Amino acid sequence: MSDSFILASLSPRRRQLLGSLGLRFTVVPSGVEESRLDGESPRDHVMRLSREKAFHVAGKYPDSWVLGADTIVVVDGTILGKPGDPDEARAMLRRLSGREHMVITGFSIVNRKGGVAHVEAVETSVLFRDLDDEEIEWYIKGDEPYDKAGGYAFQGGAGCFVQSIRGSASNVIGLPLAEVVAAMKRLGVVRLDAGEGGMDDVDNK
Repeated sequence: MSDSFILASLSPRRRQLLGSLGLRFTVVPSGVEESRLDGESPRDHVMRLSREKAFHVAGKYPDSWVLGADTIVVVDGTILGKPGDPDEARAMLRRLSGREHMVITGFSIVNRKGGVAHVEAVETSVLFRDLDDEEIEWYIKGDEPYDKAGGYAFQGGAGCFVQSIRGSASNVIGLPLAEVVAAMKRLGVVRLDAGEGGMDDVDNK
């Protein structure tokens, strides 16, 4: 049996989330530029990028299902990207301290040969407790903030900053598993094995 689908992302968090389900997949990065278009809403932004990433890879593998995704952090309508240095990371954490923000992931599942596409955006509300300077300085000295939108990893050390979550927890890590699996089942990319209670891959068509 061949791999069930291609993940168009190098994100280790997405690989771990999908791998935890026992799914088999191949990782092929898209290399798509993640810039935002003028006047584009955060939801439209992540859905467009996820679609572009998926179709870019699907163009090279027309017989395969491809999953593309993009995750952003939004506060006061402003998208927080990945901090490039400690000063940016510090500023982001101070902005998030004691406040609620949105994590939005757009994901697309496409098959170039079959012309099938599913595009969806999932939002999760995250509330940070008040952070003091000592906590912020401790956190930005590590590696976690610098390859993550918003400058924090919920599944890592920043988990102690999160006071509450409304919505998908896995979405905050990088992929809303409930919605992704439901869409994959509808499209026939994966199926549940009733005999063993597990999940089976489906050969690419």
